[in-house]
Amino acid sequence: MRTAFLAWDYPPSPSGLSTAAREIAESLALAGAEVTVFTLDRTGHERIGGVTVSGLALAPGSSLARLRLWGSAGHLAAPLAFRRAVLEAHRRGPFAVIEATNWYAPAALLAGRRDLPLVTRSSTPAAFTRDPAGSLRNRLDGWTADRLERRQAQASAGLIANTATHAGVIARCYGLTGRQPEAVIGLSLPPEVAEAASGAPYPEAAEPIRLLFVGRAEARKGFDALLGAVAILGAEWARGALPAFRLDLVGVPPDDLPADLPDVARPHIRARGRIDGRALSAAYAESHAVLAPSRYESFGLVYQEALAYGRPVVACAEDASARAFVGVPGAGPLAAAATGPALADALRPLLTDPDLRRAYRARALAAAGRFSRASLGRETLALYERAITAARGG
Repeated sequence: MRTAFLAWDYPPSPSGLSTAAREIAESLALAGAEVTVFTLDRTGHERIGGVTVSGLALAPGSSLARLRLWGSAGHLAAPLAFRRAVLEAHRRGPFAVIEATNWYAPAALLAGRRDLPLVTRSSTPAAFTRDPAGSLRNRLDGWTADRLERRQAQASAGLIANTATHAGVIARCYGLTGRQPEAVIGLSLPPEVAEAASGAPYPEAAEPIRLLFVGRAEARKGFDALLGAVAILGAEWARGALPAFRLDLVGVPPDDLPADLPDVARPHIRARGRIDGRALSAAYAESHAVLAPSRYESFGLVYQEALAYGRPVVACAEDASARAFVGVPGAGPLAAAATGPALADALRPLLTDPDLRRAYRARALAAAGRFSRASLGRETLALYERAITAARGG
């Protein structure tokens, strides 16, 4: 089966979407599909991991690059670029199916074609990552993005979600009726991540307790609760009630720290910004626990990475994925809510009890490796077949 995959970026670009894109594309290739990835983060063509990667970066000064600078209408620039490139390649050698993320609707202008069925794999909707109290311009911009995502999802021939709970959220968010073929398919981890994780010993040093956060400084990720918890625990450390600890923030540059961050929190925080895969592997290996207090995750790749390394995960019970992947196997404590006090209460015992950390580590290792490339590729191709049949009226 010849498939097209639309991606905003692709490895080595260090983002959750690019990591997921690679896992999906290479799992399909391993399952026998001929995969072409169209991505906006580069130019040129290359073969990577059995996949053809075609770069569509918008040339500076081009009409689409200028369009992208406009509010609201700028959201059409990427879908126009993807549509042009995919249809040109489709004329040279037909694709059986296209896959794209829902996030900012890269395939909005390709949806609904009978000759080229679209499958949308749902990440977190863009609306979940925005500040609802933004300016009028930003609200209008967001409204356009939401309408495009809804259009793409509703006109898709098939839908994939990472968890059943997320599938329900997406259906409500986009007003889906259940008419399209659907599947729940978990994402795998890159082989090099699994290999590095399997050989990573647990840190023996007792102090400082090294904590790790991987994500963006946004409310959905519980970043406000994270900083609130560090302020509470930092004050307790200053009184001699807790051992020394340090929190590494990966994906968060220093400029994203709030100007009013309490002084009791600052000595415990190191904002590292975006780092490469090798540095991220080292960060996981050096950590005693991973903090992931997200309010909502479509899947929670950081949970899977932390479990693979056997690191206790401090997550939030507000997130269904955290309840499923962390709470059910007992791989770490769940804060009752995404607040500073609740997160501090969940984390405090881990800071003071090394035996508890080791117990959580054992359960994290037992819960790791739940999803594989073999299952990802096989189940995705099965959904593709159903979507193709549905698009043709079968």
